[in-house]
Amino acid sequence: MATMQNTDKLYLDGQWTAPSSNQTIDVVSPSTEEIIGRIPAGTVADVDRAVAAARKAFATWSATTPADRAAWLKKIQEQLVARSDEIARTITAEVGMPLKMAARIQAYLPQASFGLYAGLTPAFAFEEEVGNSRVTREAVGVVGCITPWNYPLHQIAAKVAPALAAGCTVVLKPSEVAPLNAYILADIIHGVGVPAGVFNLVTGTGAVVGEALAKHPEVDMISFTGSTRAGKRVAELAAGTVKRVALELGGKSAAVLLDDADFNAAVKSVLNSCFLNSGQTCNALTRMLVPASRYEEVARLAAQTAATFNVGDPLGAEAKLGPLVSKAQQERVRAYIRKGIGEGAELLAGGADMPDGLSKGCYVKPTVFGRVQPGSTIAQEEIFGPVLSIIAYGDEDEAVRIANGTVYGLAAAVWSADGARAQAMAKRLRAGQVDVNGGTFNIHAPFGGFKQSGRGRELGKYGLEEFLEFKSVQLRLPSKGT
Repeated sequence: MATMQNTDKLYLDGQWTAPSSNQTIDVVSPSTEEIIGRIPAGTVADVDRAVAAARKAFATWSATTPADRAAWLKKIQEQLVARSDEIARTITAEVGMPLKMAARIQAYLPQASFGLYAGLTPAFAFEEEVGNSRVTREAVGVVGCITPWNYPLHQIAAKVAPALAAGCTVVLKPSEVAPLNAYILADIIHGVGVPAGVFNLVTGTGAVVGEALAKHPEVDMISFTGSTRAGKRVAELAAGTVKRVALELGGKSAAVLLDDADFNAAVKSVLNSCFLNSGQTCNALTRMLVPASRYEEVARLAAQTAATFNVGDPLGAEAKLGPLVSKAQQERVRAYIRKGIGEGAELLAGGADMPDGLSKGCYVKPTVFGRVQPGSTIAQEEIFGPVLSIIAYGDEDEAVRIANGTVYGLAAAVWSADGARAQAMAKRLRAGQVDVNGGTFNIHAPFGGFKQSGRGRELGKYGLEEFLEFKSVQLRLPSKGT
C-alpha cells in the first residue's frame, strides 16, 4: 500500500486543513493487527467549518449545467481508474477482503458509480411541462454522507456521485474503521480541480462527527449507510430540523430454494453470497430456506461447499476469505456462533474457534448451521459474518412466512427450474432486491430495502432522484383568441 499524504488533515473548502483538535484515531489492519494509519478525530467545530464551506459553494455549484457536472464526474472516474491498484491494496489492508476480489469489487464499483452518473446526468429530465406548470427538480442542498467500512469507497461513491450530479454539495464522514480510501477520493477531487467547498471530508467517530452532521441546521439531507440501530439514531437527530434522510441499513436476507431448483448451483450461489467479504455484506443471503424433504441433501452440499472456502492472508493468492474488519467484529460473530450452538442448531461446518493455522488476525471460520428454527437468534439478527442458517419449510406459503418473518427487507433470492414460478414467489417477498436463479447485481437498478432495512434508494437514476426536490412553477396561460 502506498504511503498517502494528508491523512493528518481534513479536506475543507478546497484545502487540506489542520483539524481543530490534536486527537487521532488509529487505523488497524485486521489481518496483521498492526497500525497502518492514523486520522484526525474530528470535532463539532470541524463539522461546522465543513458545512459552512458546503453552504457557501452550493449557490454556484447548483447553478452549473448538468453537462458541466457530468464532466467533473468523468474526470473523477478517470482518476479512480488510474489509481485502481492503490485503491484495492488500501481497502484490502483496511478491511481484509482478498486482493484479487478487492480489485474486482472494491476498486471497480466506485469507478462504475462515477461513470454511471457522468453518463446519466446530461440526459436526465430536470424539467418538464405539466399543464400550466413547469415542474423542475432542483438540488436538495447541503448533504451529509455517513458511510460504513464494509464496502467503503463503493458506499461513498454511491452517495457522493449522485449528490454532486444533482447539484448538491457534500460533507463526507467515512467510517473511522476504514477511512484511508476516502483520502484517495479527496485527493482525486482536489487534483482534478472540483470547486472549493463542493466536497468536504471530516473524519471521526459517529458519536461526534456523525451526530453533529445529523442535527446540523445547515445540512439539508443525510444519506446514511450502516446498522439499523445507528440509522434509527440518525433519523431521530435529523427529525429535529426536518431534514431529508435516506437510510440503507441491515438485512437478514433469505434465499428460497423451491423443490424443482438446481440444488448444486443454488447452494454454491447462496454460500458465495453469504461468505462474500467474510459475510460483511448488508444484502448477503444468510438464510437458506429449503424443502423439508430435501434438507439432508442440501445440508451435505452446503457442508461440502463451505469446506472450499479457505481462510487466510488477504494479500496471498490462495485465500477466498480474509479476516473480519476488527477484533470487536470477530468476537461479535463468534458470540453468535456460540449462541447458535447453544440454541440447538446443527453445526454442519465451521465453529467459533480460530481457523486452523492462524494465530493472529480477526479471522472466523466459514460456518453453516442446519435445522435452524425461524425464530431463533441466528435466524433473526444480522450477524455480519460468514454464518449461514439453513431452515426447512413445508410448503411455499410457509416459506414466504419465514422469509418475510424478520424486521428486515433488504434482499432475497429464489431458485426454481420454472422461471414463472420463481418470479411469482419473488413478488411475495418483502424485499427491495430479489435475485432469481442467480441474477447478478445491476448498478443501474435501485438498491435499498423495505421495513427496517431502510428507506430511499441508491444507484441508477433512482439514486439521483434521492438528492432532488420538486418545484412547481404555475404559469398563467394566455386566453384563447389573444
